[in-house]
Parts: sequence; structure tokens; C-alpha cells
Amino acid sequence: MDPITGVEKVLTTFTGVLGDGANPVGTLVRDSSGNLYGTTVDGGAHKQGTLYEITPTGEKIGQLVFDGANGGTSFAGLVLDKKGNLYGTTSAGGTTGNGVVFRLHISPRKDTVLYNFTGSGGDGSDPIGALLRDAAGNLYGTTPIGGIYGGACGSKGCGIVFKIEPSGTETVLYSFSGGSDGANPQYATLICDTKGNLYGTASAGGDSNLGVVFKLNKKGKETVLYSFMGGADGASPYSGVIRDQAGNLYGSTLQGGGTGCSDQMGCGTIFKLSTTGGETILHRFTGGSDGAYPWGLLQDAAGDLYGTTGNGGGGNKKICGTEGCGVLFKITP
Repeated sequence: MDPITGVEKVLTTFTGVLGDGANPVGTLVRDSSGNLYGTTVDGGAHKQGTLYEITPTGEKIGQLVFDGANGGTSFAGLVLDKKGNLYGTTSAGGTTGNGVVFRLHISPRKDTVLYNFTGSGGDGSDPIGALLRDAAGNLYGTTPIGGIYGGACGSKGCGIVFKIEPSGTETVLYSFSGGSDGANPQYATLICDTKGNLYGTASAGGDSNLGVVFKLNKKGKETVLYSFMGGADGASPYSGVIRDQAGNLYGSTLQGGGTGCSDQMGCGTIFKLSTTGGETILHRFTGGSDGAYPWGLLQDAAGDLYGTTGNGGGGNKKICGTEGCGVLFKITP
């Protein structure tokens, strides 16, 4: 999309046939040559998704086909290291069908399963969020289920925060209980500060069971920075937070903010958390031309926030229904 005119240019179209992928959900990553990499949830020769590359000229190159053994159904975006290796997660496939963490070396092309989730013994299951990679090559992420079973989440578990070393060794850094600490982190990619603290969101749990923003220190101690109440402050944060240089956190909630939209809980919010945990609502979506159900944020050097919504904004009602097809938005400081 041209940033000045706002005119969209379609680089490629997914067909889901003849081995092509279908339904790309995760965010894209760009290398130094301008190539874009992403994944699809469906499609490919085994109908379990693909990993693709789009060149600056718009040519689409299939880099990896998920076949179940190497993973399947990738909802998350990818992480790129300096050597051109790509890292990601799949929510299914692997040795037990509970998803994997994988690495793909582009040239020569070779994919490696770094870790197979088991969904048992305190381990996580079904990761759908993207990974965070540190300078030492360690990977950090979350799973929405698994971990300690019983309690608020029953036999499925409330999810975990995990670390994968370059050797493939997994460490469960935190297992959610479903109480005031939160439950079920979804597409929430973790972020890290200079001291090694991790920040993220969980879509449920907390004081009102409507999600939390949390901080996890290097020793695995969790601090709940904010617990959503479900009113004007928002509810159900599905994507992660971003952090500015002053330490303020910004994020979105899928619901809350007022009334309206199909569940009458509100159409979602964009929020800011100060370093002391105070929340400021920057925008409450109405479900009209401004959109509804926001997913994730980016921030530029001027402090402007950018994101998308899953509904609202009008569009073809035959395809998207009465709630609209979504918008791309900008929020100024």
C-alpha cells in the first residue's frame, strides 16, 4: 500500500489449489533484499499450510509445505535471524499432533523441527503466537492451552510461557493457573526489555476472567500489570503489546469498550498502560466506519499507531456479513 495515497497494490493471490497455500493469517517478515515471508493456515499439497516467499516483483515462491510430521496449520508470523533462517510455530502436527517450533534455512533449503509439543507433563500445546528471539538465539513464546492441568481450565490447562534453546531444549518459564494471573494467551507475541523481562497478554483469567497484561522476570515471577474489567476499559486481549522508549505499553482488546457489535460487549479498544500500570483508552471502536475487533499494533518513530480490525468499515456484505470486512487504521499520539 502506498503510504501517501493509501492505494492498495495486490502482490499475490492465494488459491489453495495445485499445492498453493490458503488463508494467510500471521504477519509478514521482510529480509534485507525486500523479500517477504509468511505462512498459511491451509492449502499446500497436504492441506496443512505452507511457508511462502514473495519477491519485490510480486513472484510467490513456495519455500515449505507442512505435511504433519514437520508441523501443520501455522497461524503465527515468522522470525528472521541475520543468517536468513526463519523460525515459527504450528498449532498442529509433530510427533504428538500438538504443534511444533520449527526452523527453515532458505539456502540451501532445509527445515528442522526444533521442538515437538506434547501437551502432557506440564508442557504446552497448540501454539498460535509468533516467537521472540534473543541475541543468544533462544526462542520465547506462549501456548493457549497445556501446562498445569486442573483448576480453572480443567483438563486442557491454561497455557504456558516457554523458552526453546538453540539446541531444542524447552523450559516452561510460567504455567498459567486461570486465576488472577491470567489464562489462555492467544496470538500474543512476547516482547522483552533491556533487563530481560518479558511482557505479554492472556485473553482470559484475571480479576474478571476477561484477560490480563503481564510481566515475567528472568526468574519466572509473574506480575499482572493490568486486569481487564470488560467495560469501557476493554476485554479479551488476543494480540500482544508493544513498548515505547519510556516503557509505556500499547495494545488492543478484541472486545469491550462499551456496547454494540454482535455480543453487546463492545467492539474493542486500543489502550496504553503507563509504567505504573495506569490504563488510558486511546480509542473505542464503534463497529461502524472506524472498524471493529482490532488485532495488534505497530508504532512509528513519531508515535503513530497502526493496526487492522477484523470487521467494521463496510465492504461487501454478501462476503463479510453485516459487520463489514475490516479496516486499516492509524491513531496519532
